[in-house]
Amino acid sequence: MKKTSILLNRWLALIHDIMWIPIALFFAYWVRFNLTTIPEYFWQGIFQLLGIALVTQTICFWYFGLYRGIWRFASIPDVLRITKAVVVGVSVTLLLAFIINRLEIVPRSIFVLYPLFLFLGLSVPRLVYRWVKDRHLYLSRPTGKHVLLIGAGRAGEMLVRDMKRNDEYVPIGFLDDSISKIGREIHGVRVLDSVMNIGKVLSSYNVELVIVSIRNVNAEVMRNILKSCNAKNIKCQTIPSLLEKNDERIDISGLRDVNIEDLLGRETIQLDDSAIFSLIKDECILVSGAGGSIGSELCRQALVHKPRKLVLIDASEFNLYNITNDLNNINESNIEIHSLLCNIRDINAIDKIFNDHKPVVVLHAAAYKHVPIIESNIIEGIKTNIFGTKNIADVAAKYKVQKFVMISTDKAVNPTSMMGVTKRSAEIYCQMLDSQSSTQFITTRFGNVVDSAGSVVPLFREQISNGGPVTVTHKDITRYFMSIPEAVSLILQAASIGEGGEIFVLDMGKPIKIYDLARQMIRLSGNHPDQDIKIEIIGLRPGEKLYEELFHESEEYSGTKHPKILLAESRKEDWEQFSNQLDELAKICKANYLNQIIELLKIIIPEYRSDLVLTADGGIDSPNHRVIH
Repeated sequence: MKKTSILLNRWLALIHDIMWIPIALFFAYWVRFNLTTIPEYFWQGIFQLLGIALVTQTICFWYFGLYRGIWRFASIPDVLRITKAVVVGVSVTLLLAFIINRLEIVPRSIFVLYPLFLFLGLSVPRLVYRWVKDRHLYLSRPTGKHVLLIGAGRAGEMLVRDMKRNDEYVPIGFLDDSISKIGREIHGVRVLDSVMNIGKVLSSYNVELVIVSIRNVNAEVMRNILKSCNAKNIKCQTIPSLLEKNDERIDISGLRDVNIEDLLGRETIQLDDSAIFSLIKDECILVSGAGGSIGSELCRQALVHKPRKLVLIDASEFNLYNITNDLNNINESNIEIHSLLCNIRDINAIDKIFNDHKPVVVLHAAAYKHVPIIESNIIEGIKTNIFGTKNIADVAAKYKVQKFVMISTDKAVNPTSMMGVTKRSAEIYCQMLDSQSSTQFITTRFGNVVDSAGSVVPLFREQISNGGPVTVTHKDITRYFMSIPEAVSLILQAASIGEGGEIFVLDMGKPIKIYDLARQMIRLSGNHPDQDIKIEIIGLRPGEKLYEELFHESEEYSGTKHPKILLAESRKEDWEQFSNQLDELAKICKANYLNQIIELLKIIIPEYRSDLVLTADGGIDSPNHRVIH
């Protein structure tokens, strides 16, 4: 039925256009003779010209695709197609008429008037039809949701155009900081005021929804917009950022609620994609911890850069299953993907994987990272974070992998937790192994990633959904934050510019107060802090710092060719001494001598500051908890 309707509409449009051929021709002659009677002498030429024009012009209409477009959405491309069809059709018509009768009875002014009237006859009805339809839709839906748009740029224009075809939204105005735009209209929608006056506008107009139509709005501006919306109990939505969707097309189907990432103040990253492509394209890439928060995003972004083969290893069957499914859904180039269950503690299993697949680049994201859990399971943390890293690094060196990238953390700087100590030990080992092998060992260090497993954001989200309280360890505690895609993009960028032995530190921007983060997330949920949902201060957890550091005081740092990546100068260590210390650490871990492990780690990492206390029975106590093994 729908197909029949489409064909009928096309035939009706064709008949309409054919009818305009004689109308335009007769009207051209009529105007030529000053709107008086056309002399009988010219009628023979008119009918000869009309016979030729009906054939040539109809062929041109179809050839140039005048019936691909829909009148309801007639626009510039349709006008261009009409122009081509008219110009070519008229040219061929006049050429054939010249061959037949040398145009002896055709006034020269017809060469201009006929194509002009034909063009107007074909294009004006289409554009008027669209205008009437748009106007009708706009005026006939008073029940739609009244929308205020922030940003009268290209994205805002596309949203308004889409809204006028939709019964759900009625755009009532724009806010924009460009003074030149205030008072002007876009598709009949007025720019009312500047963004800073949003509170006044919300009080003056019946606004039911605010949409931020700016691709990368400043975080402070976004916070002010959200604060004004919350004060009036008005919902706020936004369009996807460039990091989420690198696509110029914006429509209402892509709208989403404001999330915490929008309020954290991160700038859009500009990447050197050519360098990352040269690192990954047509190579075998191995990702350890492939099912984790960082590892899974490494896999996704690596796949975009078209490796020859992607090898995923993870100790969790469930995580490996999930990331494999995700990759299969986006693997449009049919890149070879191998998903392998493997614990990095098992050096024989790792050796077999490297022997089978010969990876060129290794992205090592496998680690235990939850601070309180590792404080309670010290030996397990050491086995994975130190000796697991040692295993995969040694095998990478054995098989002469080109680049080995280790994912580290800001908690490795002046560590107060076992998680920080184990990651700092792994950093040292990779740096020292770089000087002993042909493999380039590169370390990347950064802080918290929003929505990663075990991070504070999903915890707060769950607590808010349960009605609170939201638990904050200290009112003054601060953390650096970046999104998972942003962190991974910078990891790959650092890998592409690294030459071995470096510790690259990702620029995390300004640290965020966790207490303020909790309040913002409560507001985002539509609740009021301390009224609807309480915030409870519970005290610092074992190994937790008030603030994190990205550099040790003895690490000189400098810029790189990427503005968001800094380079920390390596601290010199004694390879033989460090190797012997690791051998000793392995022995006492095997024997479960916990007190000796703590003492040796304080020697290996002298800057380690701990609140763990050795008890008389060889166990460990902390001011905040009892460690159980």
